[in-house]
Amino acid sequence: MFGQVRTHQSPTGAALGWRHFPASSKPRGILIISHGLAEHSGRYARFAEAMAAHGFQVYAHDHRGHGESRAPDAPLAMFAHRDGATKVIADLGAIREMAAANHPGLPVILFGHSMGGLIALNAVETDPELYDALAVWNANFRPGLAGRAGQALLAIERMLKGSDVPSPLISKLTFGAWSKAIARRRTDFDWLSRDEGEVAKYVADPLCGFDATVSLWLDVFAFAFAGGRADRLAHLPADLPVHLVGGSADPSTENAAAIRWLARRMKARGMSDVTVSIHEGMRHETLNEIGREKATEEFAGWCLRAVDKKPKERS
Repeated sequence: MFGQVRTHQSPTGAALGWRHFPASSKPRGILIISHGLAEHSGRYARFAEAMAAHGFQVYAHDHRGHGESRAPDAPLAMFAHRDGATKVIADLGAIREMAAANHPGLPVILFGHSMGGLIALNAVETDPELYDALAVWNANFRPGLAGRAGQALLAIERMLKGSDVPSPLISKLTFGAWSKAIARRRTDFDWLSRDEGEVAKYVADPLCGFDATVSLWLDVFAFAFAGGRADRLAHLPADLPVHLVGGSADPSTENAAAIRWLARRMKARGMSDVTVSIHEGMRHETLNEIGREKATEEFAGWCLRAVDKKPKERS
């Protein structure tokens, strides 16, 4: 099932590695998973199994430059040499189209973690008619002045070194800074979770933890700045069910301050169905944290309520 990686040809030219966990009870909906930076879809097996038990057909694919996906213009750690952000959203749309064709009539929920959350919100803003509900976990849409400085540094690096090389400077200012925020850390990735076993799995996984290229970082920052803009949020249906999750000890989201900020932006725009859940003590990877079972069950309940909301009632 989820351990089997299949290939789907995207209109962008990418051969997308994807996984499926079939619903183990009466199907209630489709859940599409958008994974984070420097990881892959295979890490979501436990989550997929739990959601399948609640009646969801779960699909997850590897983004360009990650995991088992391959494309001529997307080597490891790069979405594409050009228009990477646009192609990533198109790839996600191709997986959504495949899933919907396999299970016609079922509502579609899009779930994104971290970078995957950045992609997810931008994807729904781009094609709001394709998704019936949206979950964004552990994603920072408020990079601020530090983010603008990062973009400027990346532009200089691209000019001097090209876009297909790693950016050690940005990695140090992001992953490195988040690592240092954890007192008495054992590894450079303890900022992901308090669960030592889960951190060890990440460190040992050859498909995780690589240095992102200049191009990939530029695309990530573009997603982060675009997603929370008022004109972009205005594309979303006012009653779209949205589930925002963060950890109170996640340095990458300012200890969940960025999550609360996005919720306020959405509600100010007039969105009436925004749920916010901040998990005390959790770091970045809620699904791999101590207490993940409660977070997953809470999410499953939200999903069931979301699919019971008839799409025709949406504005």
